[in-house]
Amino acid sequence: MIKNSTDRKVTMYSLIAAFGGFVFGLDAANISGVVRFVSSQFELTSMQTGALVGCAIVGVILALFFTGTFCDRFGRKKVLIAIALTYSLSTIISSLAVNFPMLIFGRFIGGVAFASITVSAMYIGEIAPAETRGRFVSVNQLLITLGSLIAFIANYFLVKAMGDISWLHEENVWRLMLGFELLPNILWVSMLLTIPESPRWLIIAGRVDSAREVFTKIAHADQVEHIIADVRHSIHEDQKHDTVTQLKTLFSKPMTLVLAIAICYAVVQGASGMNAVLFFAPTVFEQIGMSVEDTFMQTITLGGVAVVFTLVAITFVEKWGRRTLTIAGLALIVLAHGSTWYGFKSANYVLDDTALTEIAAQQVDTSKLQSFVGSSYASDVALKKDLAKVYSAKELPLVSGPVINATIQIEAVFVLFGIFAFLAAFNMSIGPIMWVVFAEIFPNKVRSVALPFAALVQSISSYLIQQFFPWQLENLGAANTFFNYGFIAFVGMLVMVFILPETKGKSIEEIEQQLVPDVEREPKVCTQG
Repeated sequence: MIKNSTDRKVTMYSLIAAFGGFVFGLDAANISGVVRFVSSQFELTSMQTGALVGCAIVGVILALFFTGTFCDRFGRKKVLIAIALTYSLSTIISSLAVNFPMLIFGRFIGGVAFASITVSAMYIGEIAPAETRGRFVSVNQLLITLGSLIAFIANYFLVKAMGDISWLHEENVWRLMLGFELLPNILWVSMLLTIPESPRWLIIAGRVDSAREVFTKIAHADQVEHIIADVRHSIHEDQKHDTVTQLKTLFSKPMTLVLAIAICYAVVQGASGMNAVLFFAPTVFEQIGMSVEDTFMQTITLGGVAVVFTLVAITFVEKWGRRTLTIAGLALIVLAHGSTWYGFKSANYVLDDTALTEIAAQQVDTSKLQSFVGSSYASDVALKKDLAKVYSAKELPLVSGPVINATIQIEAVFVLFGIFAFLAAFNMSIGPIMWVVFAEIFPNKVRSVALPFAALVQSISSYLIQQFFPWQLENLGAANTFFNYGFIAFVGMLVMVFILPETKGKSIEEIEQQLVPDVEREPKVCTQG
């Protein structure tokens, strides 16, 4: 509840900074719809399909090496504006791509812009008070899920319109999916022009009067001078540590527990399968045997579930705490992936005359399937291997869905429960809570290098999932792929039980005293972040 103008302004600035999450979610969901059509048009292999999605994370990894330096040199606001403009450039290049390398380049540039999540968290952490910091940082995840939902809706109606609009077809629908992103990109640039610079950065830059003006907007008047004094003291101490010194401190023995928490959280959040489901959503539903239109319809439900349970996280992050939500969420993720594994593991595929008739009804050339009539398959891997023998790289992405749809015999309820339960669990726990934990556990003296490092680990973890998911489906099958994700979540849950502390309601200095007890610390300061 917004109590006064100060709270309203903090909320507004936080939402605008976090809008990059909306653009990120839009882009992630859009590419999930694009994959099928681009794979056919450019005749991609499974590894090239993975590269189409994964190259964006390569851009993130590159950007993270420079994000902290740029933020310190130019300020948080200017970096966010530059990121928003980079998103726009990526959208234009990607939607107009005439070949696969050009599309990869456009996606890579967009990946550089994905660093907005880190910069937004940094900005919000520096303007939001400690008692609501978790809720505001969690807004990033909410806007990611809202962006995904909007993209899923737009993609569904574009696919549905292909049969009604003569000029809209499989070779250009993906361009509209990607081009749609330009509208929110322009909106974000416009909104970013209205927010103030981070007051902490203004003080670093020697612009104390400007910082005072910002603090009068986001803090109570009787606290402004006290906050400024605390921030100046904190900055004075921080300036004793250059980047090399910060890195040495970050990787020193007293920081072992903090690093362990960050690395474990980053790996589990990235490798438990969210990017496989989010970036390849229609492909995942296709494995159950849904038609093309139905797979896009299900993604809308997927996006709705993500939004609802992110709201759960935002509502209860300050009440239930980071530790409880994290462990409970991981436990549910393990259960969800177990259900998905069972559903796919028990499936089989029968290519008989009835199936052939259904496939033909979906405008697929079935003459190439005649030699396989009467065959049954114990896994999707075996079926796809036979399809690859008779269909070209251009045909295969378009015919796989209809063939699976007609031949599969599966208890789909286990898979659907697993996927939706996973989305719910992720978005009410490790999705948004990871960024809250990252914003809280690192001491001020190392934060400018620690946050990009943690984000780097998470990005590498996410990249591996995105890059190899199509290859895993082709070679391991859907069942084993989701089993692997469940195992990673299970190990992460066990580790978190032993090492993750509760940080709700504590200042960054109090958390430092809890996690790094063996170092000489600075006098306590009460900064906004």
